[in-house]
Amino acid sequence: MAATATSSFSIVSHSSRSSSLPQSRIQAVKFNSTPSLRSTSLISGSDSSAFSKAMRGSVMKSQTSDKSPYGFKINASYKVAVLGAAGGIGQPLSLLIKMSPLVSTLHLYDIANVKGVAADLSHCNTPSQVRDFTGPSELAECLKDVNVVVIPAGVPRKPGMTRDDLFNINAGIVKTLVEAVADNCPNAFIHIISNPVNSTVPIAAEVLKKKGVYDPKKLFGVTTLDVVRANTFVAQRKNLKLIDVDVPVIGGHAGITILPLLSKTKPSVSFTDEEIQELTVRIQNAGTEVVDAKAGAGSATLSMAYAAARFVESSLRALDGDGDVYECSFVESSLTDLPFFASRIKLGKNGVEAVIESDLQGLTEYEQKALEALKTELKGSIEKGIAFANKPAN
Repeated sequence: MAATATSSFSIVSHSSRSSSLPQSRIQAVKFNSTPSLRSTSLISGSDSSAFSKAMRGSVMKSQTSDKSPYGFKINASYKVAVLGAAGGIGQPLSLLIKMSPLVSTLHLYDIANVKGVAADLSHCNTPSQVRDFTGPSELAECLKDVNVVVIPAGVPRKPGMTRDDLFNINAGIVKTLVEAVADNCPNAFIHIISNPVNSTVPIAAEVLKKKGVYDPKKLFGVTTLDVVRANTFVAQRKNLKLIDVDVPVIGGHAGITILPLLSKTKPSVSFTDEEIQELTVRIQNAGTEVVDAKAGAGSATLSMAYAAARFVESSLRALDGDGDVYECSFVESSLTDLPFFASRIKLGKNGVEAVIESDLQGLTEYEQKALEALKTELKGSIEKGIAFANKPAN
């Protein structure tokens, strides 16, 4: 990047395909900056319906003439809070959200070490203003008037651990944080990243019900990483252009509950039985692949941050009135006999606008058997979360 006298920070959109769903229109946004760099696209490629479609596809409405310290006009209008912002996922996730042209204020919360993260991010010349909040005494202020709450807080997986091994620690963290969300920003979109998502989303739902503010359309388990991985692995295996690939992933967000619907891959492509088995298992076990590769040094933090930021941006686009926003997410659902289920949804200003039922129609025999097989494990995880949330306090 070469310095120039005049420039703009730009995020530019290209159209992308999302299964048989409508294509997004070409969109672009620019911010004129004072300390300028040559106009540069921050993200040059993407998977289908990808993060860059979200990041580059935001439509802004000029709602304020306020100027940032960096000299550009702030057109953004949404407040986002990241709870667990100093962690392995929270830091890169906060950076990616800071890049969004739709974010006016970014609140970063953690129990420690968040001031440095906020100071670091505040130097990035993008419009959103960054504030830090440390510890329970500052949590309420962090959540005041927030539009989207993202919760990556908790402990990461280590070699040999399953997502269920994380349950006792992360379940309590999620319960406490969602109680604060219910008290301070009950109308916000709530994105649950903390594992095991198959249990933490039901915990959040029960907490919100007890507080009398549960809106099933605004509670999301972030399963976007499963889609990102499926798109990447399929494109690599079949030598496809990644931006064209879209694989819906249904079920849950752990092991066999993750079911990529390879028969519904767009563009249409044929797989051998061996390829279906290998791809399905790799997508299901991709998190373990990263945990083992890091050899005790962490879990999938960067790819998770990327996927979570994509889902945040999709939510912001929906809040901003974009009528062409589709993602997969673990939500309250009537698609199956389970109370929660991950599938493709349409997002709108009020949250889940529609569940795409067609994804479960016309499944192959392999997919139908896998769907039935995952239900028992997913049911147990959901029930475990509900039981935890309703356990009498000691």
